Amino acid sequence: MTTAAVATIAPRSLLDLTFAELEREFIAAKLSPLHARALWRALHHGLKRDFTDATDFLPPLRRWLAEQVGEGSRFFIEAPVEGADIASSDGLTRKFLLRLADGQTIETVVMGFRGRYTACLSTQAGCAMGCVFCATGQMGFVRHLRPGEIVAQVRHAQLALRAAGGDGLRNLVLMGMGEPLHNYDAVMTALEIISDRRGLNIGPSRITISTVGVVPGILRLAAEQRPYHLAVSLHGATEEERSALVPASQRWPLAELMAACRTYFAQTGRRIFFEWTLIAHTNDSPAQAGRLATLLKGLDAHVNLIPLNPTGGFAGTATQTGAAKTFQMTLQAAGIPNTIRQRRGIDVAAGCGQLRAEKSRAERLVAAK
Repeated sequence: MTTAAVATIAPRSLLDLTFAELEREFIAAKLSPLHARALWRALHHGLKRDFTDATDFLPPLRRWLAEQVGEGSRFFIEAPVEGADIASSDGLTRKFLLRLADGQTIETVVMGFRGRYTACLSTQAGCAMGCVFCATGQMGFVRHLRPGEIVAQVRHAQLALRAAGGDGLRNLVLMGMGEPLHNYDAVMTALEIISDRRGLNIGPSRITISTVGVVPGILRLAAEQRPYHLAVSLHGATEEERSALVPASQRWPLAELMAACRTYFAQTGRRIFFEWTLIAHTNDSPAQAGRLATLLKGLDAHVNLIPLNPTGGFAGTATQTGAAKTFQMTLQAAGIPNTIRQRRGIDVAAGCGQLRAEKSRAERLVAAK
């Protein structure tokens, strides 16, 4: 390949590479693949952000880094800029607003639960699904995230926890900005990197992919026997009720979605988690709980009941405690396991897209003055 041809190739983030891809880079350079192990460990276990002083590497690896990584080179290291780091008043939730290289901003949330930490990751800038109660859905779709931009969120969260003297991340949920199954290939590559035991080592059993109901993605997860947990955002137990809250139901109707869930369960034997945002006087009646129980009959299902996080673009309010308990007991009486999730990070706009939306509004106000 000529020098001119090489110059036209866009640089690639090292965080986009799986271990096998990184290893092939060293083999192609006629270097020992053992250097790939050293670099991988530094990136994904040591969480290094640059290698300008990489004295702990052997000379061949130092030379490769000097030639291949940096401005004007083939590779760079993903390093989103932190635009905000806001902690909740109870100290259990932190929300990061991260600015990517092209100026887009995404959100990552770290939640503490009795000594263990869970990170909620974004998979897109914006979202095309348009759920009416979701701040990200209200802003529309901008672009997919690359694998490295997803991996970089985990690195950022781990570094923040280290700096605070806390334990590392135990669990991941892909439930932040965006629809993970709309960005399927990049998400699966990122999860392969994140779960690799030689690096970040967050096992598949501790990773949950949340989808609004992208049927082709659910069927692909089943066919490929992906080892991650599946969570499906349901919010309505009839087509009419669900379509009013989740426009994607018009593309993948409820009956088609439930058929895909049954196929997934039949092929994988894995429990499916169903997310139900409790919205006062909208989807929180005992009758609706009964319809939900009927809908899930025969599945190994667990329902997560989540009181609404209010957003500026949706007039609904969270279900009151008494109504939520009645909804829960109706499900329990029908034999459907469920949990009422704690409302976390309300004071730091922890619902996906909320902090970005607030920052954008503030910036527009400043610009208008």
